[in-house]
Amino acid sequence: MTPRILIVAGSDSGGGAGIQADIKTVTMLGGHAMTAITALTAQNTLGVSAVMPVPPEMVLAQMDACLSDIGADAVKIGMIGSAATAQAVAERLEALAVPIVFDPVMVATSGSELADSPTVAAFERLIALATLTTPNVPELAALGGEPAMRARRATFLAKGGDAPGAEVTDRLVGPEGEIAVWSAPRIDTPHTHGTGCTLASAVAFFLARGLALRAAVARARQFVRLALHEAPGFGAGHGPMGHHRVRLDLGGELRLNHATLPCADLEASRLFYEALGLRLIVHAPPRYARFESEGGATLSIETGREAGGAAVYFECVDLDAVATALRGRGLAVGEPVEQSWCWREAWLSDPAGNRLCLYQADVNRRYPPWRLW
Repeated sequence: MTPRILIVAGSDSGGGAGIQADIKTVTMLGGHAMTAITALTAQNTLGVSAVMPVPPEMVLAQMDACLSDIGADAVKIGMIGSAATAQAVAERLEALAVPIVFDPVMVATSGSELADSPTVAAFERLIALATLTTPNVPELAALGGEPAMRARRATFLAKGGDAPGAEVTDRLVGPEGEIAVWSAPRIDTPHTHGTGCTLASAVAFFLARGLALRAAVARARQFVRLALHEAPGFGAGHGPMGHHRVRLDLGGELRLNHATLPCADLEASRLFYEALGLRLIVHAPPRYARFESEGGATLSIETGREAGGAAVYFECVDLDAVATALRGRGLAVGEPVEQSWCWREAWLSDPAGNRLCLYQADVNRRYPPWRLW
């Protein structure tokens, strides 16, 4: 099934956030993105210079055109444009039984205001409808903080990207309290425009795929972190992320994206694979090197392996669940083991004795802490 995601949000002329980021996210993950544009903005990496809300009746007409013909498996709501549009969208969605992710956009990354006080007040109905609301630090404060969100019986992701510190912590909170916490080192880049839009759209996609909320958020966070690493560096301010270069890291389980080959002379083999056109990303002589191909697959070479000791690697988002499922099919999968190179691995062999590795690495296949560049 190709998940159908209806996105109700504003347009970003610079292509970093809003509808443009939403479409790129859903498309890269393998879904079909549909749009109901709530506002036109003139903006770039330095800020927003003009905003023109779309009349509520036109927003509803776009929604109805999509829903009456193509249908939707999830809805993502971003910049809403006006209080009248917020009320109209909420009324239309009340009859729709699909997951809804609401990103309560109030201020752009550049600091420009994108929602006035009446519009923020009208968010109440959308929060009540949402499967998940995804406020950042200032948005959560504007909504009354965690006590007010819990009083609304809302489930929300308190995003920590705007908080100070070397670690970014995101907290998934429900009416009864904390559900999950994720913490990871802050990625050192100014090019963070569209992180909130991207995260919410990715969550909507994974909910449409049938994942539980916690798993959907975990995968969405991974997509955002990969796209931050891949930011192309456009503009003089907060530039766009690199959605277009996120490859082979998310999706269905068991992604064949890595192989390890034995070698006798690490430097001779390194020179060979660099001449072949692969990019060296890890270099640990005299034992190990890892390369990345243009499509995102990786290849390692390692001394000390016996001739014929090649291994193929299948990446999983949830290694334990995959290993358990495969054991249920009669395969002899070893127990997952934490490795010092930031991977968790479980091994098995095919009938011919070839070694297969099931692994979980988050962003560390392509972006380990010791990546060369």
